[in-house]
Amino acid sequence: MTKSAGGPAGPRETARPAEDRRVRRTRSALRSTLVELVLNKGFHAVTVEEITEGADVARATFYAHYRDKEDLLVDVVRELAVDRERLLPAVEQARAEGFTGLPVLYIFQHAAQEKPVYQVILRGEGDGRALREFTELICERVELLFRERAEQLGVTPRVPFDVIARAWTGELVGVLTWWVENDTGYSAAEVTGHLRDLSVYGRVWASGLTPSDAPGALDAGSR
Repeated sequence: MTKSAGGPAGPRETARPAEDRRVRRTRSALRSTLVELVLNKGFHAVTVEEITEGADVARATFYAHYRDKEDLLVDVVRELAVDRERLLPAVEQARAEGFTGLPVLYIFQHAAQEKPVYQVILRGEGDGRALREFTELICERVELLFRERAEQLGVTPRVPFDVIARAWTGELVGVLTWWVENDTGYSAAEVTGHLRDLSVYGRVWASGLTPSDAPGALDAGSR
């Protein structure tokens, strides 16, 4: 009995890594095909049949992994999030060294490497869930970073952290969308430098003005 119980277990254990690789390859092929099709014709026009044909995967195999194409799109977002975990070392370094801009640079470099996926997400394809998840992930980390930095320096924010984080994230997502969709002429390092200076010195400085030139400055100063 021990042999019969243990016999089949051996082959299953040795086969599992190969099976996992097949699953990863299948999922990767389906994700890549979805991204390509969405960029060519839009998410709502894409069918499951087109996805399986393009990925050379049987329909039954598709439904063994995903409920529908919306579920597959969510997997595209999650896989990108896993890949973006490479940002964490830069975030940790930024916490130790001050505002270096490294996390932003990593995002732009990652977007350059995975441009089609970022385009699908930033365009809000599907029901916009991909873009919402992408935005929320960045926003949560940015707010945490700002809070921790303020605590370390013993300072009190003049604007609530949740407002700061969402304004910063909105600015980043807006510029990132423009950057991946167009030939802007700016490298990842250059656009990161501009965003860093904008964050550190503000829009008034970035526009070449002085605080006294800012709209409402005199009214604010008289209060």
